[in-house]
Amino acid sequence: MTIGIVGGGQLGRMMALAGYPLGLDFLFLDRSAEAPAARLAPLIAGDPDDPELLAELARRSEVVTFDWENVSVSALKAAAAGTRIAPPLRALAAAQDRLSEKRTFERLRIPTTRFAAVESFAALTRAVRRIGLPGVLKTRRLGYDGKGQQVLRTPADLQIAWARLGDAPLLYEEFVPYDYEVSIIGARGRDGSIVIYPLNRNYHHEGILRLTLAPWAAPRLARAAASSLTRVLESFRYVGVLAIEFFVRGGRLLANEMAPRVHNSGHWTIEGAVTSQFENHLRAIAGLPLGQTATRGHSAMINLIGHMPPAPELLAEPGLHWHDYGKEARHGRKVGHCTLVETGIHRRNRRAASLLARLYPQLSLRP
Repeated sequence: MTIGIVGGGQLGRMMALAGYPLGLDFLFLDRSAEAPAARLAPLIAGDPDDPELLAELARRSEVVTFDWENVSVSALKAAAAGTRIAPPLRALAAAQDRLSEKRTFERLRIPTTRFAAVESFAALTRAVRRIGLPGVLKTRRLGYDGKGQQVLRTPADLQIAWARLGDAPLLYEEFVPYDYEVSIIGARGRDGSIVIYPLNRNYHHEGILRLTLAPWAAPRLARAAASSLTRVLESFRYVGVLAIEFFVRGGRLLANEMAPRVHNSGHWTIEGAVTSQFENHLRAIAGLPLGQTATRGHSAMINLIGHMPPAPELLAEPGLHWHDYGKEARHGRKVGHCTLVETGIHRRNRRAASLLARLYPQLSLRP
């Protein structure tokens, strides 16, 4: 079976690495012929929204999936007629638009932040008057890793934010002084079966994930997050892996956003779970039985941002797992990650803190 993947970045690359032992083949569509996945499988180079290229991808694949959520839903639907697409396009469309995403949470009675659609400066003024300051003005589409958003703290910030973002459909939401961030990842198979991974504790800096600890020992939060995830999976009759990110405030979850794909906070599952999120995504979309999500210990995953550090220095760390995506160095770019799996929580946290201090001495992130 050939899996067609729109996007050939690190997520697609890790899917291929997980899929070859299952006997699967892969074909990618990406703007760059030098994308990370190109080293592992054939790649069609060109615009991922090009109907002709999407049609070629679909024609040569038994099922089409994606490693990022900003592909054109209408182009994919038209080009892939007659070919299975997973996850479902309804879920992809909802995740692409922050307003649709928030309304999905509301419809499923999943607590989220207060929000309002913003189509004009007058609408922004009304939203601020109703929701209050501080707040966050966000583009409804194409925002990730902290991009496409502006924090508003004073009335004077409205004009500044509107000047920067006002040429696109927007969403205004309350600023949540949260205690910390978590995420949960699960998969739903073609037969309706569901598996869910343990809760992840996430640490960000400048809007970019730097560290994930899993499992996070918060049983009540884990149950609530799993319930919310299950509702979304069932609502869309989902097939594949889905992640939901939450703010934790006063012991309560507030859904922030969902991702209809394998997720950065799940990279620890490659070494830290019985079945990785990448393998379970492929199992789901290929119609295979889902794998177990039990942990193999206590994991810490650290993103490598901007450039790869010297490999020998880190590879000397006992039990460290090294992932180089083969990307060119660039400020703020995810170019790799490393993972530790320990037998105990305290040793995991100590080693993660030590690694963070070496990799990012300027940051105050400490587990």
